[in-house]
Amino acid sequence: MNNKNSILNTAKKTIEIESSAIANLANLLNDDFAETVELIYNSKGRVIITGIGKSAIIANKIVATLNSTGTPSVFMHAADAIHGDLGLILEDDVVICISKSGNTPEIKVLIPLIKNANNKLIAITGNNKSFLGLQADYILNTFVEQEACPNNLAPTTSTTAQLVMGDALAVCLLELRGFSSRDFAKYHPGGALGKRLYLRVSDLSSMNEKPQVQLNTNVRQVIVEISEKMLGVTAVVENNKIVGIITDGDLRRMLSKNESFVNLTAKDIMSSNPKRIDESAMAVDAMELMEANEISQLLVEHNGNYAGVVHIHDLIKEGII
Repeated sequence: MNNKNSILNTAKKTIEIESSAIANLANLLNDDFAETVELIYNSKGRVIITGIGKSAIIANKIVATLNSTGTPSVFMHAADAIHGDLGLILEDDVVICISKSGNTPEIKVLIPLIKNANNKLIAITGNNKSFLGLQADYILNTFVEQEACPNNLAPTTSTTAQLVMGDALAVCLLELRGFSSRDFAKYHPGGALGKRLYLRVSDLSSMNEKPQVQLNTNVRQVIVEISEKMLGVTAVVENNKIVGIITDGDLRRMLSKNESFVNLTAKDIMSSNPKRIDESAMAVDAMELMEANEISQLLVEHNGNYAGVVHIHDLIKEGII
């Protein structure tokens, strides 16, 4: 067997072991999971998630997911907790402790302290009979038959199972809260993802020039307007209402058909009933409209009146496309 085949076989085996373990998690769900979700949903406090080693890394990720989907959460390292950070836990907080074995020294010291404060304790563990499992109010079982590590030592399958259980918690809570894409945008204002969820057409069109001509504007002035406003287009407007559009393409077609354009006006070369969008629409809607019609610009309206232009380059610049 050559080296590449050996590498690929090991990778496939890893994926197969982990995917099989994840699929089995569904069989391990019971009333404890449902009651955990209800406990967190009805709690007046936060979710404190703790662990040590690789489980602490998973705890950090679950905290991030919960926070971004509307469940206030805080990470507390198990080792730091018994050296001062225990004060992080407030009266109404729910504590989740993540540990594959449930018997690590730090966990054994930490758990009685949490129980003495009367905080509800949820265990995410692969060992229900462990110290953690026996002390917890609720157990989310993440038992796995084996690690993907050939020595069955390095946390691989077990940490993946912990991560998936955390995702299941977050999604259930998200649905209970009726967490919408608008809520998601509130917590993700940065980056392309956030912009797709909150950026409106007016945010883009307001930064552009507002090219416009009248029906009887001569073509020479139309060319000047399009050139000066640098959007490759101008609206044809009557009483502040859009009646047509002239693009660079319209000018090229005009030049190919006419030896002289001295007597031509905007009305002679414009396209009637152009695609348009209200300035209150989402920028992503403008993108979809442009893509569906294979165009690069949209005229923008406000209360039925001409309000400007949004260009595909605006969407590219903002990362919408």
